[in-house]
Amino acid sequence: MSKLTHLDDKGEARMVDVTDKSVTEREARAEAVVRMAPETLRMILGGEHPKGDVLATARIAGIMAAKKTHDLIPLCHALNLTSVKVVLAGGDDGASIRIQTRCKLSGQTGVEMEALTAASVAALTLYDMCKAVDKGMVVDNLRLLEKKGGRSGHWRAPGQ
Repeated sequence: MSKLTHLDDKGEARMVDVTDKSVTEREARAEAVVRMAPETLRMILGGEHPKGDVLATARIAGIMAAKKTHDLIPLCHALNLTSVKVVLAGGDDGASIRIQTRCKLSGQTGVEMEALTAASVAALTLYDMCKAVDKGMVVDNLRLLEKKGGRSGHWRAPGQ
């Protein structure tokens, strides 16, 4: 395993210096799943939720979160994202919503944290909007699916 980059030689936290890194095209995809009662999913997909369009609100929250990742996660760089995509879809099990995100830029550091933050905040927003009708929802399986670009190249989660 390689050395942790956010620690200096004394073991103290630091922001990684990316000054000398090349600008490259970078992309990351992430996902999260929100598990819920089938009735809750039907309400969301049918547009019958009393708070309005749950999916649109969660999508906007995910996009906003990606743009604010550096404010939320210590030591993250402020990035000039060129694209953020958040897709929410009902799961095949009839009792979940799968959230998939993609973040892109041309820059000196990766966008994995932005994709993960977008997926997690979209999931939390969905939970917040629906907790009055289903307190038993579970946010599950937040994970990085793929990253491209930079020195470490292309990585894909097993099964992707």
